[in-house]
Amino acid sequence: MDKTPRTERGRKTLRKLLDAAADEFGERGFHEASISSITRRAGVALGSFYTYFDSKEALFQALVADMSEAVKVSARKAISPAMSPLEIERAALAAFLDFSTEHKEIYRIIDEAEFVDPSSYREHYETIAKLIEQRLAAGTEAGEFRTGLGEVHAWALMGMNVFVGLRFAIWGEGNRTPEDVAAIVNDMLANGIARKGQS
Repeated sequence: MDKTPRTERGRKTLRKLLDAAADEFGERGFHEASISSITRRAGVALGSFYTYFDSKEALFQALVADMSEAVKVSARKAISPAMSPLEIERAALAAFLDFSTEHKEIYRIIDEAEFVDPSSYREHYETIAKLIEQRLAAGTEAGEFRTGLGEVHAWALMGMNVFVGLRFAIWGEGNRTPEDVAAIVNDMLANGIARKGQS
């Protein structure tokens, strides 16, 4: 049965449930979280929960998809057509670091998805890797990136971004801004790590 809300009020209630679920799952983890606690946080009647979701698992799956989409939206908003391919990678990473700093719960929720809902976990990363691969192809087409870039490069770049986010957005510690970190990573993409003149 389709439980997509058809009214503005319904969409607002769904948003409240997703936001409350992000807080609850982020603080307590999937197994310790409860539907009653989520609805209390959301200010929604317990009975109303089942208007939108069949179970805690269904809510978790929807939350992973919602957070995955939010990551993509934050990157899209940071990118403009006037940017060069390298500038796009810098802006996308800075946006991801900003998003992760503001929504630290995303790391715990996505990590738990590997065990709670493996298909959502895999889809999250596969979708983002495909977007990066498309950006790399566009950079090659524009003449700024070398030829031969593909899936492995996209996954490597995504993996680097995820762990840079863990260190600087989630753990913090230090005075580097997202823009500083993204600029350093971008310099590495542009110039590599080998000394010039060496093969």
